[in-house]
Amino acid sequence: MKTHTVGIIMNGVTGRMGTNQHLMRSIVEIIKQGGVHLGPNETIMPDPILVGRNENKLKKLCKQSGVEKYTTDLDSVLKDPSYTIYFDAQTTGRRADAVKKAAEAGKHVYCEKPTAVNAKVALEIADFCEKAGVKNGVVQDKLWLPGMMKLQRLKEQGFFGKILSVRGEFGYWVFEGHNIPAQRPSWNYRKEDDGGMIVDMLCHWRYVLDNLFGEVKAVSCLGATHIPERIDEDGKPYKCTADDAAYATFELEGDIIAHFNSSWVTRVDRDDLLTLHVDGTHGSAVAGLRGCKIQHYGSTPKPIWNPDIDQPIDFRGGWQEVPEQESYDNAFKVQWEMFLKHVVVDAPFRWSLREGAKGVQLAELGLESWAKRQWLKVPKL
Repeated sequence: MKTHTVGIIMNGVTGRMGTNQHLMRSIVEIIKQGGVHLGPNETIMPDPILVGRNENKLKKLCKQSGVEKYTTDLDSVLKDPSYTIYFDAQTTGRRADAVKKAAEAGKHVYCEKPTAVNAKVALEIADFCEKAGVKNGVVQDKLWLPGMMKLQRLKEQGFFGKILSVRGEFGYWVFEGHNIPAQRPSWNYRKEDDGGMIVDMLCHWRYVLDNLFGEVKAVSCLGATHIPERIDEDGKPYKCTADDAAYATFELEGDIIAHFNSSWVTRVDRDDLLTLHVDGTHGSAVAGLRGCKIQHYGSTPKPIWNPDIDQPIDFRGGWQEVPEQESYDNAFKVQWEMFLKHVVVDAPFRWSLREGAKGVQLAELGLESWAKRQWLKVPKL
């Protein structure tokens, strides 16, 4: 058996997303399964070291994950030639400098989104990595969710005909913390700490729309800070300075219109925390994180508007669930395996830092659209 051992510097994984999705459900699971298999006699085995600023948190995380190595000294581990990949899950404001250091040290770079606090810096780090000759990628996990993959298959099969529109509903009620503890960290609601719904979610909607439906050409976005005060992790009240909801409309190539409501102040009355409703000339689909239901043209009911009688049509009953036709793994783990193959055997990987910059660009334009109350074109990067 030929084993490619790949040292991975994992910076910032003591946070919720870094711990759960990237360490425990991706790298640890890849190790448990015996690595990423390239063939019957060849595999890639991750060898992670955890990096952070709090030694106690790192020790606890090592015990939880089974990873033996950790350090609080990023500079020293960047000099170690046994580590070839640098992964960054820090808060957004710390990311650019660390990525540049890693690329300068010859490390391949993989990082969470947003890749930077603004599009200019996001493009700079993409250019920096390209000029340094290191492979690079950004997390775009939602593309490998079962529901999104089912939408992609329907599109490939011509189910929709011409796609007309996409309607996205995302979010849930995040408790303010006065009586019930909040389930998201307080920095999400402070603009000075790079928080905000527009900055967070328009990066996601950019790659979802670009990859599944069509390149984003223009945006109109309205943000809101509906809850003015929340309680932080120390039980102290703080002023919310970032948007907790975003209402955005996008024009896509092919004359497709997409609209996304994104909110941390909404109570859920849908099948999942994220749903996409796609309408086409031949059929429609509604996908959540895992499930997807469809209605073909031939099974579309013919309603007639009449508010004076009870609705005789069971609209929900006219949809059919898409069966499980393939196996699905954790979306973050799937992309990790693809990036490891990209580094080791040069397998294709198109979700680069330049693609990540497109998401930052759209978030930036969303904020500008909100401030100016106008539609803005999305220039090519």
